Amino acid sequence: MPNHGTPDRRRHLSNSPFRPAPTPDVEQFAVGDRISHLRHGLGVVVATTADTVTLKFESGVVRVNSPFERVTRI
Repeated sequence: MPNHGTPDRRRHLSNSPFRPAPTPDVEQFAVGDRISHLRHGLGVVVATTADTVTLKFESGVVRVNSPFERVTRI
């Protein structure tokens, strides 16, 4: 039975007024990067994976999931 209506399988026509939502750019971090977090403040990246970043702050270690909206590189 075909799976109709799944958003990832829809084809968008070039002349359609309903364009697909752009994919957000996910910032990439490297071990040792200095960062700023909205809640925890200043910290350092201690580990990275494809979907998470582990950050070390004065208050402790925090793992943040992608898309890292609250984390910015300084």
